[in-house]
Amino acid sequence: MSALTALILTCFVAYAGAWYSGAIEGSFALLLLLASTVTGMYWLAEQLYFLPRRREAALLFDAERAKRLQDLANQGITVQDDDSAALQTRESLLRQPWWMDWTAGLFPVIAAVFVLRSFLFEPFKIPSGSMIPTLHIGDLILVNKFHYGIRLPVINLKLTDGTPVARGDVMVFRYPPKPSLDYIKRVVGVPGDKIAYLNKVLTINGQPISKASIPEFFDADTMRYSKQFEEALPIGSTPDEMNKLRAHRLLNDDNVPNFVSGITDFAFKDNCTYNVEGLECTVPAGHYFMMGDNRDNSLDSRYWGFVPEKNIVGKAFFIWMNFASPSRVGAFD
Repeated sequence: MSALTALILTCFVAYAGAWYSGAIEGSFALLLLLASTVTGMYWLAEQLYFLPRRREAALLFDAERAKRLQDLANQGITVQDDDSAALQTRESLLRQPWWMDWTAGLFPVIAAVFVLRSFLFEPFKIPSGSMIPTLHIGDLILVNKFHYGIRLPVINLKLTDGTPVARGDVMVFRYPPKPSLDYIKRVVGVPGDKIAYLNKVLTINGQPISKASIPEFFDADTMRYSKQFEEALPIGSTPDEMNKLRAHRLLNDDNVPNFVSGITDFAFKDNCTYNVEGLECTVPAGHYFMMGDNRDNSLDSRYWGFVPEKNIVGKAFFIWMNFASPSRVGAFD
């Protein structure tokens, strides 16, 4: 078992090393699933086979030691027994071997992380400024994995229905052109919506979205000010829901042209029309239109298309740390 365990651990280290070096495109979810499965099998083997055998060996040692002492006593021989040596021998019989320590011993921790990360909350780090001013570079956020329904890890198969995706949600999803990457943007359009973003003004189903100017935003990283606005998105599609608004802040840069350049091919591209003023799109069934809050510095649905429902990872809702700015810790919308 020690040789087999060494081989398995070597495979895990090799996978992690190849992923870290860029030789392969790794998946932490897959790595965690495999680690949970392998250590779980060792844990079951420990509970059902190896631990009972070690306990039997310890009990046999105790029985033989007691019998030996009794036999000597019956012969009138008094022996000064070394309890510490006997205790050390007993502990060595019960002690897990190294290969069990590195497998079954780690299972509870790995299993807890797997369940927490796969079905409850997953941490992410914001790598870019596409969601400024809502999220800044270096923000460490939590994503609710069950808000939109519970999904199986790795294959992302949806098991239960959760809260429907709403406009204004900040969502983490698998980047459609490369699903191994996770992206974060704000939901602007839900299935059936007619989205227009012309001359930096957003319109949903023919209704212009209110956009009020607020004090400029100062970006400490770039040492520059940007025009800042407050936009209010309707949360639903019914007449009553269209009157219920969710406000968030966004940035616009007058120096960036209105037209969208660098458009790639994507599914349902025929649903979109581009011109010098911007674009108009109809969101297909089972898909969502995403945009960054840093509107002129965000690679989003305007460039690579719609996000299918199967790509949803979860709803972002909390900043749990930013080491450069701890005051940013807290919930966001």
